[in-house]
Amino acid sequence: MPLMSKEQWRAFLTERPRTGKLAVVRADGAPHVTPVWFDLDGDEIVFTTHETGIKGRSILRDPRVCLSVDDDAPPFAFVIINGTARVSTDPDDLRYWAARLAGRYMGADRAEEFGRRNGVPGELVVRVKPTKVVAADKVAD
Repeated sequence: MPLMSKEQWRAFLTERPRTGKLAVVRADGAPHVTPVWFDLDGDEIVFTTHETGIKGRSILRDPRVCLSVDDDAPPFAFVIINGTARVSTDPDDLRYWAARLAGRYMGADRAEEFGRRNGVPGELVVRVKPTKVVAADKVAD
């Protein structure tokens, strides 16, 4: 199972939209995993979430997160990113990222529609700075 270089795992994350599985730590210490749309901005992973949801509340309380992204077709591949999250509520930043993520996952023709719907007060732009990355390709070879 060959490990991916930084360039390879960045390409894996951006070559096509794959849903990430984000793990956060609940207030009682239990893990919580949920799917997220994400993109890269430099070395940071970026996604949005609502401040009152489990993801948002958990990140605001404890910024440690883990994102897992995989290719479920043989020979399989995955990227696991541990990191520290920071949030922004800046309206311009929020509208930009809501539209950018929508364009990536729903297509350019729906980007503005989803940007308006998801770029609203209460939503957070979350940026994850990776602290550890494990990435492997051709897992089943």
